[in-house]
Amino acid sequence: MSYPPNSAGQDVFEEHELLAAEIRHNRRQSDTELRAEEAEREDLMRRYEDFSTVDWIQDSLLERTVQSKGPTNPFIARLDRIDGAFGYVWRLIRRALEEGESWVVISLVGVIIGISAGMISIITAWLSDMKLGYCTTGWWLTQKYCCLEITEEFESCAEWRQWGGIWPLGWIAYIIWAAAFAFSAAFLVKNFAPYAAGSGISEIKCILGGFIIKGFLSVETFLIKGLTLPLAIASGLSVGKEGPSVHVACSIGNSVARMFSRYDRSHLKMREIVTASSAAGVAVAFGSPIGGVLFSIEEMNQTFSNRTMWRSFVCALVATFTLASVDPFRTGKIVLFQVSYDRDWHYFEIPAYILIGIFGGLYGAFVIKFNLQVAAFRRKHLANHGISEAVTLAIITAFVGYMNRFLREDMTESLSLLFRECEGGGDHEGLCQTSSQWRMVNSLLIATVVRTALVVVSYGCKVPAGIFVPSMAVGATFGRMIGILVKAMHTSYPQAPWFAACAPDAPCITPGTYAFLGAAAALGGITRITVTVVVIMFELTGALTYILPTMITLLVTKAVSDQFGGGGISDQMIRFNGYPFLEKEDKEDTMDKAFIEPIANMMKKDIITMSATGVPLQQIAEMVQSTSYQGFPVVKSDTDRTIVGFVRKNELRYALDKARRTRNLAPDAICTFQHTPPLTLPPDKDLEAERLQRPESVVPGRTGSIFRTPSVGAGGFVRRESGMEAEEVDFGEYVDEIPLTVSPKMPLEIVLQLFRRMGPRVILVSDQGKLVGLVTVKDVLRHEVVEHQKHTRLTSANTTISPLTTRNPYSHTREESTSSTGGGGWDLGLNLTNREEGGNNGLEIVLEEGFSWIRIQGSRIYNILHERFRFRGNTTNVDFDLNDE
Repeated sequence: MSYPPNSAGQDVFEEHELLAAEIRHNRRQSDTELRAEEAEREDLMRRYEDFSTVDWIQDSLLERTVQSKGPTNPFIARLDRIDGAFGYVWRLIRRALEEGESWVVISLVGVIIGISAGMISIITAWLSDMKLGYCTTGWWLTQKYCCLEITEEFESCAEWRQWGGIWPLGWIAYIIWAAAFAFSAAFLVKNFAPYAAGSGISEIKCILGGFIIKGFLSVETFLIKGLTLPLAIASGLSVGKEGPSVHVACSIGNSVARMFSRYDRSHLKMREIVTASSAAGVAVAFGSPIGGVLFSIEEMNQTFSNRTMWRSFVCALVATFTLASVDPFRTGKIVLFQVSYDRDWHYFEIPAYILIGIFGGLYGAFVIKFNLQVAAFRRKHLANHGISEAVTLAIITAFVGYMNRFLREDMTESLSLLFRECEGGGDHEGLCQTSSQWRMVNSLLIATVVRTALVVVSYGCKVPAGIFVPSMAVGATFGRMIGILVKAMHTSYPQAPWFAACAPDAPCITPGTYAFLGAAAALGGITRITVTVVVIMFELTGALTYILPTMITLLVTKAVSDQFGGGGISDQMIRFNGYPFLEKEDKEDTMDKAFIEPIANMMKKDIITMSATGVPLQQIAEMVQSTSYQGFPVVKSDTDRTIVGFVRKNELRYALDKARRTRNLAPDAICTFQHTPPLTLPPDKDLEAERLQRPESVVPGRTGSIFRTPSVGAGGFVRRESGMEAEEVDFGEYVDEIPLTVSPKMPLEIVLQLFRRMGPRVILVSDQGKLVGLVTVKDVLRHEVVEHQKHTRLTSANTTISPLTTRNPYSHTREESTSSTGGGGWDLGLNLTNREEGGNNGLEIVLEEGFSWIRIQGSRIYNILHERFRFRGNTTNVDFDLNDE
C-alpha cells in the first residue's frame, strides 16, 4: 500500500487505525475501573427482592469469584505482585488485616450491643418505678437509689412518694401511666418502624434461613425498638424484653456490618454476623454468654459451623463484658434476678420437680395453642387498631395487676424476689412466714392463672413484646407455690420417713429453688429447647448443685411438650405467618408415607421456560415485568426440553437494561442463551487474531454495507458504531449451567435434605436430562399442609386447617405473595388461622362473640344517646354538638 494511501484504501486504513486506537484505549483502562464495574454488575445481579429467598449455592459461588479476583485497588494490587521477602511480608500482613477485619466487626457489634442493653435496662427500671411514685430528691432516681439508706431492698422510704398518697389515687395513677406508656410505644412503632413490633425471633430465624425481609434489621428498626422496648415493659404488659433484645442485637449487627463492603455484598458473611449478634442478644438479656451461643446453635441458625461458633462466642463475651462494665443495676451483676444457692437438694423432692416439669409442658402447649387463636383474631379484626389494642391491654393489665403483689411489681424484680432464699432477704411481706403461707399460696396461684391469661392475649400486640420473661414469671409463681406447699408438709410432718434426710437444726426446704425450676420449666415449655435453658439457668445461679434437678425438670417438660408436637412458639408463628422455613431436624417418622413419596407428586409441571435457541427480547421483557417468578429454566428449544441451565430474574433484568443501551438494537431482536463466554486475550495478540477469535454477543442485521469489528463494552455487550441494526443478543453468560437437578422418583425426604443443607432456591426435576418440572421450598411446605389436612380430616371431623389470605403480618407492608422461583409463585395457602389441631373454635370463637357483643352494645348505646340528643332544639344545633364531641 502506497503512502499516502489512495481514497479507496484511505477509508480502510482510517477504519483500522481508529479500531486499533480504540482497542489500545480500552487496554489502557485501569484495573480499578474494570474491577469496580464488574463488582457493581455482580452486586446488582445478586440483589434479592423483598420476601424472596436466598440461593445459598449461587451466593457462595459469587463470593468465591469475588475473592479470586483479588483487590480492586491498583496500589494494593501492585504490592501483591512484588517478589522477594518484602512481597512475602506484605502478603502476610494483608492476609492478617483481612482476617482481623471480621474480629473487629464482631467486637464492635458486641460493644454496641452491651451498651444498648445497659441503657435499656436503666430506662426500663426508671419507667417501671415511675408508675408507683417519684423521688423528692431527684425525679430521675428510681426507688432503689432514692432509698439507698434503707437496708431492706424492697422497702420504701420518706424520700419516695407514691402518687396521690392514698390507695385509690395511686391505683388510678398506676393505670394512667401504664396506658400512657403503652400508647407511646404503639404510636412510635406504628408510625416509624412497624417491624419493631413483636418479638422478632421468628423472622430472624427465617432471615438466617435465607428469607429476605428488607428493613427488618435496619437502623430505624433498631432505634425505634430500643426506644419503645422500655416503654412496653414499663407499661406493665405481660411481655418481656429478652426476645426483642435479640432483634435489637441482630439489627445492630446488620447495621454495623453494612458499613463494610466485604459483608454488605455477601449474604453468607452477613449470616455469620447476625447469628453472632443473636447469641450476644441472649447473653446480655440473661447474663449468660455460653447460653447465648448455645441458643444460636439450638434455635437460630440451621447451618452452624465452627467459624460461626467462635464468632458468636467472641461477640457474646464482648457484649457481656461491656454490660458488666456499664453495671446497670449497680450490684456487680448483669441481670437483676441473678442468685446463688448453697444448699443441697434431697431425693424426696424429685416428685415435686416432676410436677413442675409437667406444669411447664402443659403451660407451653396451652399458651401456644390459644395465643395462635388470639393472633388469628387480631389479624382479622384488629390489624388497623394496634394502638387501641395495646392501650386497652395495658389498662386491663394495670387494673387487675395492681391488686396482686406479684403482678404489680416489674417481672424481673418479681423473679428476683421469688428466686431468693428466705435467709437472704427474700422474706418480703411475709413471703417466708409460716403464719401467712396459705395467703401467699392463694396470691401465687392467682398470679399464675392471671399472668398466663395475660400472656396469651398480650404476646403479639403491636409493641415490642417477648415471651421469655413472662413465661419465667409464670413458672416462678407456680414453682414458689409448690415450694411453700412442700415446706408446709415438712413443717406439719417433720417425722415422716421421707423427711429423714433433713438436718434437724437447719432449713430443709428452699422454696426459692422451686421458683427457679418453675421458671426453667415454663421457659423450656414455651421454647421447646432444653440444653440452652439448662446452661442459662446454671449461669444465672452460678452453682452446680441444681444442675441435676434442672435437667430432670426440663426432661419431663420436653416429654410432655412433645406429646402436643408443633415445635416452640417461634416455629408456630413461622408456620402461622406462612414463611418459607424448613425445620432443622430431618423427618424421623418412617411410617409417614408423605415423606417417602416421589417428588413428582408435588412438583410444578406447568412452568415457563426460556429457549436457548432464541426468544424475542420484547417477550422476555414482558415476562420479567408481568410475572412474579424469580427465575426461569433454560432448555435447548421449544421442542427439545433438554436442560441447559437456569437464569434468574434479577440477572435478566440487569441484562435487559444493558441490552436497551446497546446502539442500533433492532425492535424485533432475538435473545439467545448459547453460553458464549468472553475470551480474555494476552496483550501481545494482534488485532486480526483478536477479531477472529472473539465470540460475538450481538449478530449484525441485514442493513448496512460496511462490516466493522465490534467493540466490547461493560457487561459483555457489544456496541456497534455503524448504522447496522443488531438482530440477536446473547445472554448465555447469565445462565447458571449447573443447576441442582433430581429425578422425578427422588423421595421427598431426600429433597428436603437438599433444601435444608445446600440452600438452593429451586431444584429442577429432570427425566434423562429432559425438564419435567421444578420444586421450591414453598411447594414442599404446601404439600405438608395438604397432607396434614387429609390426616386431620381422617382422625377428627372437628379439627380443620383453614387457609388465610397471604399477607404480611404487618398491615402496612405489601402482600407476601411474591414468588421464589420460576414456574410457580408463592400463592401460599400456608397461613393458618390457628394451630393445626385448633381449628376455628375455642378462644377464637369466644373472642369473636365478645367482639360482636361489644360492637352491638356500642351501637345500641350510640343510638340511645342519639335519640335523646336529637329532640333538643333544632337539628342543626344537635348535629353541631355531636360533631363537636
